[in-house]
Amino acid sequence: MLKTILCVDDDPITLMLCKKVIKKAEFSEDVMFANNGQEAYELFQSLVSKKNKSEEFQLPQLIFLDLNMPVMNGWEFLDLFKNTISNEFSQTKVIILSSTIDPADYNKAKQYDVVSHFLSKPITVEMLENLKPIYS
Repeated sequence: MLKTILCVDDDPITLMLCKKVIKKAEFSEDVMFANNGQEAYELFQSLVSKKNKSEEFQLPQLIFLDLNMPVMNGWEFLDLFKNTISNEFSQTKVIILSSTIDPADYNKAKQYDVVSHFLSKPITVEMLENLKPIYS
C-alpha cells in the first residue's frame, strides 16, 4: 500500500470517485487533491520548501493526472514538473488518467520519463489491483 497519492482533476465527482476507489482497493493510506495543474505545482513547491526546512511531510508517491483542465492543464504541469522540480521528487511517478482517445496524447505521454501509465477514466478497483504489484 502506498502512503500518499495526489489526484489532479478539475471535476469534483472524479476526485470523489478516485478517493472512494483508492480506499476500497486499499491502494493508498492518504489521498491529496488538486483541482488543476497550477494547484498541484504549488503543492509540490510547498513540499520543496518543507523539505528545505527539514519539516515533516509526506511526498506523494504517485500522481493521477487529468490532461484537460482549466488554469493549467496536465501537459503544462508535466512540463513545469519536469523542468523545475522533478529532481526533488525522483521517486514520484505519474499516471495519466484521462478521457481522451487521441493517439497523439498517448504518444506525447511517452516523452515524459515520469509518466508510467496512461489509463482511461474512470478509475476502477480492477485498475488499481493491476497496479498494486508495480507500486507495492
